[in-house]
Amino acid sequence: MQVLRSLLRNENAAAAAEMMLVTPMLIILMFASVEMGNYFLTEHAVIKQVRDGARYASRLTIAEPFSCTAGSDLSGVFADGNASTDIENVTKTGSVDGTATGRFGSNSSTFWSACPGATAPVSVSVRCVNKANYAGIYSTLDGNIPVVLVRADVRYPSLFAALGFNATGLCVHAESEAPVYGL
Repeated sequence: MQVLRSLLRNENAAAAAEMMLVTPMLIILMFASVEMGNYFLTEHAVIKQVRDGARYASRLTIAEPFSCTAGSDLSGVFADGNASTDIENVTKTGSVDGTATGRFGSNSSTFWSACPGATAPVSVSVRCVNKANYAGIYSTLDGNIPVVLVRADVRYPSLFAALGFNATGLCVHAESEAPVYGL
């Protein structure tokens, strides 16, 4: 009985036992914080790239004669017939011809894979806004004001995919609109 009492009162290695119980939670918290930080960094980079694509689209030359037709067909809006491809290249890589590495470096092409349910990682469409309430550069247009929408739906590349963390369901979504005024 005395041995049992001495064992119950013994506090040797209590800190080690407590640390053993807390360590798994601390490790999970640490790795989750790093993964969440990487997700926000990736999301921020995609938002910036989509914004660059919309800004590029807003400065493209407007077709003559101009006709604003809503949808994904940009042929009636821009003078350049490859405008959609050029906008996608600027969004993905930062260059019109698509040869630059972009914000994601050499793995840029593997990063830009579409999310489940998305038809493409980057899509470009136009909506038409009535110019009746706008003056200035838009008053000379024959039709409505074209507003370009650039949208990205890409898979999130997890930092811990090599460890078996399956993040295939995580996607990064970003979109940006800009009125086209041409240069």
